[in-house]
Amino acid sequence: MAHRTPAETRTEPMIWRDALSTEATLVDAVAACADALGPAPEGGWDMLFAFASTHYPDLDQLAALLARHVPHRHLLGCSGGGIIGAGREIEFNPAVSLVAARLPDVTITPFHVTADDLADVGRGPSAWHGLVGAPREGLAGFVLVGDPFSLPMEVLLEGLDFAYAGVPVVGGLASGGDGPEGNVLFLDGAPLRSGAVGVALSGALRIDTVVAQGVRPIGPTMMVTKADGHHLFEVDNHPVLEVLSDLFDEIPEEDRALARHALFLGVAQRAADDNPGHGDFLVRNLLGADEPTQSLVVGEFLREGQLVRLHVRDAATSAFDLDTLLSGYVERRPLAGTAGALLFSCLGRGRGLYGAPDHDSSRFRAIIGNAPLGGFFCNGEIGPVGDTTYLHGYTSAFALFGRP
Repeated sequence: MAHRTPAETRTEPMIWRDALSTEATLVDAVAACADALGPAPEGGWDMLFAFASTHYPDLDQLAALLARHVPHRHLLGCSGGGIIGAGREIEFNPAVSLVAARLPDVTITPFHVTADDLADVGRGPSAWHGLVGAPREGLAGFVLVGDPFSLPMEVLLEGLDFAYAGVPVVGGLASGGDGPEGNVLFLDGAPLRSGAVGVALSGALRIDTVVAQGVRPIGPTMMVTKADGHHLFEVDNHPVLEVLSDLFDEIPEEDRALARHALFLGVAQRAADDNPGHGDFLVRNLLGADEPTQSLVVGEFLREGQLVRLHVRDAATSAFDLDTLLSGYVERRPLAGTAGALLFSCLGRGRGLYGAPDHDSSRFRAIIGNAPLGGFFCNGEIGPVGDTTYLHGYTSAFALFGRP
């Protein structure tokens, strides 16, 4: 079901603020965040992103509490096993994070999609436009959060890419719940326990994405010359298991040790690029070797002609990957300035990966600047690689907001 919001034309600049509280009760945490945000602009905030820890037993009351303490027109968010905000990452304790935005000349279209909606949606783009409630023209992007137990997120992402080609989609799957209806999604005034909720943002806004998959490449870029579905048989006209064995003999011992327990396959996403670089590969798990067929089983459908490269992951690699991508974004400077940002990070990152708290948030601030930032640790992260949106793991997906 979609709800339309008419565009309003105003002349004041965008305003973004963030707040985080670790108060033990939800009532106190919301009140503390409201104080940290300060007075709302006249008429209230246009958009409020809210993420709250599953440590709070009364999460269904969050929307009502926010309506009382933080004037706003639209609310989007969810529960999380860890919460990110105001430069901190709270992983094992209760926390509430808010990012509030005043968005002149921006149309906000909230929507809720269920599994039944996906089963019934028609085949053409207009059916998807109707489901979301937003036309393609002037659309800056989507922010999307979903429940991992009740909706096939990949189907929704494929539909959005089909109907809104080239429009960025970023977000994550709610976490902290231990089964169906264990997570809470927030859309305006309604707490929801299933499906996916999102906002389509149109008008005088630009949304950029940085998707850090936490890996670095090893060995050469190769072409798939024989594959069938998830099975990879040959690269560069050589049996893939032989190529893998030869590579292990050639790479440094450090990489060899990593590859024994953290080896992945990157699949290049820019078909016209014969020399894909950092961030151009979709990274997928290697599920094992199939000895009877002498193939490598990959967590992605493969086709002949694709370019692939092996990758490894550890804390140092993940830190290097993040710094490289954020620094590359700054060099391109698509935005005149980052007014605000959201971070959707994997539960497998954070303190468990780096051995210290606040890593990704701190690097964002060091490289991008002190823009307001909030988010949560996800059960799966949503973001584009090339022109296609994917559901990732072990990834940090940033949405950066500014003027076009």
